[in-house]
Amino acid sequence: MTRPLLIDTDPGCDDAVALALALEHAALEVVGLTTVHGNAPVAATTENARSILELVGRTDVPIARGADRPLTADLNTAEHVHGEGGITGDLPAPTAATEPVEAHAAQFIVEQARRHAGELTLAAIGPLTNVALALAIEPDLPDLLEEFVVMGGAAFDPGNVTPLAEANFHSDPEAAYRAVRDAEPTIIGLDVTTHATLPPERVDGLTRDGPLERSLAAWPTYYDEDQLARYDIETAAIHDALAIAWLVDESILEIEPYYMTVGTDSDIARGKLVCDAIGVTGEEPNGAVALEADYERYHEVLSASLERTLSVAEPTP
Repeated sequence: MTRPLLIDTDPGCDDAVALALALEHAALEVVGLTTVHGNAPVAATTENARSILELVGRTDVPIARGADRPLTADLNTAEHVHGEGGITGDLPAPTAATEPVEAHAAQFIVEQARRHAGELTLAAIGPLTNVALALAIEPDLPDLLEEFVVMGGAAFDPGNVTPLAEANFHSDPEAAYRAVRDAEPTIIGLDVTTHATLPPERVDGLTRDGPLERSLAAWPTYYDEDQLARYDIETAAIHDALAIAWLVDESILEIEPYYMTVGTDSDIARGKLVCDAIGVTGEEPNGAVALEADYERYHEVLSASLERTLSVAEPTP
């Protein structure tokens, strides 16, 4: 039985790997993509998402363009990490086959949640602006979802844009606060994603004979030498793909429930995911956090998926 999956995304190299995994895997039925500002402005992330669908031959998947800025914060993007336009690789220009639907991403999220009531998984792997807007439209959204998975935050590990905050949460802290407060997320953050890499030998084993092959080889290697040294890793962290891999094999992660909130003030804690680890608030858990990962199993799932993507995707003209 396949799991209906809607992915809210800001491609992004690690997003691209996550999308390739989700679109290929037989256990997942991707019912749509929604795009948001983040790794690049939303015009670029939307074009990138469309190009990825074209590249892997999945133009049947609808796309809805979403928020072009955070709820209250200034827009900050990450082309300096992911490359010009927010992504590397050899991507085709989008065609009319992947033209976005008329609905805004937030409305599309609500529509899909109602259509697949009680069965839909929403995976948010970018800033949470679209999710916060969807909650404003439909406060009962959490009750309509089977699962709400978030790649973001750093519960007990350092942040990657401030000493405390991870990029997706820091991009729109107010949206992250709303989503964590109201939507009972399973959060897969830097505690486990920083080391969710592909070993160099697996990257080296990917061919580079065509646009798809070159893109699949480029996306896991988007970090520069300074970033690799900072995190003491050999290839780039493919943060978002770990969240999708967990959906197809829950043995990959160990998850623990916590009461959580997100810092929204203007000081060093802005965008910080805060977990009540010892119960000082007296509040009941309102979600869960991934704390341990089986990286060998993750490597197996991801590598097998990329190999199948290469074998089944239609060639790009």
